[in-house]
Amino acid sequence: MNMKRILFVDDETLVLQGLQRMLRPLRNEWEMEFVDSGAKALERMAQSSFDVVVSDMRMPGMNGAELLGEVMKRHPKTVRLILSGHADKDLILKCVGSTHQYLAKPCDAEALKATVLRAACVENTLRDEKTKELVARMDRLPSIPSLYVQMVEALHNPEVTLEEVGGIIAKDMAMTAKILKLVNSAFFGLRRQVSSPVEAANYLGLDTIRSLVLSINAFSQFEALPLGKFSIEALWNHSLNTAATAKNIAQVESGDPKLADEAFIAGMLHDVGKLVLASNFIEQFNRSLSLIWDEKREPIAAEQEVFGASHADVGGYLLGLWGLPVPVVEAIALHHSPGKAIQKCFSPLTAVHAANGIIHEREAASEHNTPVQIDSDYLTALGLTEQLNAWRKAA
Repeated sequence: MNMKRILFVDDETLVLQGLQRMLRPLRNEWEMEFVDSGAKALERMAQSSFDVVVSDMRMPGMNGAELLGEVMKRHPKTVRLILSGHADKDLILKCVGSTHQYLAKPCDAEALKATVLRAACVENTLRDEKTKELVARMDRLPSIPSLYVQMVEALHNPEVTLEEVGGIIAKDMAMTAKILKLVNSAFFGLRRQVSSPVEAANYLGLDTIRSLVLSINAFSQFEALPLGKFSIEALWNHSLNTAATAKNIAQVESGDPKLADEAFIAGMLHDVGKLVLASNFIEQFNRSLSLIWDEKREPIAAEQEVFGASHADVGGYLLGLWGLPVPVVEAIALHHSPGKAIQKCFSPLTAVHAANGIIHEREAASEHNTPVQIDSDYLTALGLTEQLNAWRKAA
């Protein structure tokens, strides 16, 4: 395997020295360089190619947002990560689209290592050049919400209470309203009205609430865009139904709460690549819809013809960089091609693939719907073919 080349950019010499010390154990896996300005970073990148750039946000002369905007134009295949303080909201907005993932600053050693390793791993797993080039041309990418980051940080504390997590959500009034509206809808079938994020977390579990925060945020970023034939509402309903069905299947098959929660979040986000494609390339996306609706083409084949990559490729690539668990990223990236998975056992991928197929079967009555085939060879290899009817009933 080729060594990954990583460029670190920070105007503070002490920070760069600290990074060098911290990352020394990885010098046999990564080839690292450290520069103290955006101008020097661009100069080095003109001389030599880098797989990943990790930049500070606040720097004199050229800030991180401006640097990564230039990197995006000049070196679109490079993964772009930024270190951001909590006071940098305005700057963060300026670099939406040019940054693959934000890291809170100060960033501890393990978080930085894990993020860069994950970025490198995603590159290895989803190394298709067409996908990378397609994502690099996009200027509208979903950003990971700060509310989600705060929840994740809180949940790292084993003694955190439901009240504390509910309090974090309650600070965001718009998100609270959306979560309560959804939780009180017929979809979740709760027997009583839920009036606070704390109650919602108590009834549904923190992992489900965290998934909803991520999903609602991803969808809401595209609500105001004119998307032609593409319906965000229909996609949201499909995603909700797929998530619930995937969670049911995982509970029936494994009884593992963690696996069931991963199946739920992957089900919620499995089609986020469609949102991204539609919001960035609406004419081409409508052309792929015409192939699906008018010529009855398989969705993945239609997208491959128009874009050279599919919504599953794009979704898996982006959400891998967000730092979601590997089983979730795998389920998103391979939900139409589960046979490509390295592990041959029941996983969130199995649950989401089957759930997506089952929900598409139900939706097939619509004139604009082409059923998505469930991969019988994949289920046979896992010894799960006979379970399919039970899963349909569980849905």
